[in-house]
Amino acid sequence: MAEEEITLKVQRFDPAADKLPYWQAFKVEIKPGMTVLDALFEVLNHQDGSLSFRFCCRAGVCGSCAMVIAGKVRLACETQVSQFQESGEVMLSPLPHQKVIKDLAVDYTLFFDRLKAVRPYMVGREPYPEREYIQLPKERQPINEPIDCILCGSCTASCTMAWTSTDYLGPAALLKSYRFLVDTRDSIPDERLDIIESERGVWRCHTQFNCVEVCPKKLNPTEAIQRQKLKLFKRKLLGRGRAKPTARKGK
Repeated sequence: MAEEEITLKVQRFDPAADKLPYWQAFKVEIKPGMTVLDALFEVLNHQDGSLSFRFCCRAGVCGSCAMVIAGKVRLACETQVSQFQESGEVMLSPLPHQKVIKDLAVDYTLFFDRLKAVRPYMVGREPYPEREYIQLPKERQPINEPIDCILCGSCTASCTMAWTSTDYLGPAALLKSYRFLVDTRDSIPDERLDIIESERGVWRCHTQFNCVEVCPKKLNPTEAIQRQKLKLFKRKLLGRGRAKPTARKGK
């Protein structure tokens, strides 16, 4: 094989046509600055138009192109092909333990169902301001990290607890829960704690740190989960029970 080429070994699977996944190899000419996503487009445009994979921003912002690259969950748009040039090949497969739609594209339905369960939006304090809620820098600091989550699904796909229990909310949803739990503008912290106070929530986490290792934004879902456990302990020590449902206007 010429030095300027690399072999992509792609896991192919079409549930409508195939009984089992299989591997298919494609040779791609390496160009300066080429990412794995660029290489997949070379295959799609010039070798096999049936190849399926997800993408959107191509800039590490949307998280759509998360997949297993050389045995590790990464974003294809941020992974340089040149790092695999010495071995001459790179293996690509879909996110693990996810329903495959086709080839490298997986079904995110369960992922977003888990996310919706934690009410991933701010419930503002009343009376509502005419323009905006004011936050001091020290009040903003706790959400500086979790707000950067791009919902790529890498952490949940790498979590062994999420593999073994579809009921478990998973690290992405629990990180999102923490993001609103520590937001000083939010008005339902106890209701948020109620959602995660179960085996389906924070108590399912076994602190394996898989989620931390694969996060493309270098976030720490494990720490966020442990901080929520501490909040639950403090609430129990203070003798506070589960929150009463919040009555919202217009309901």
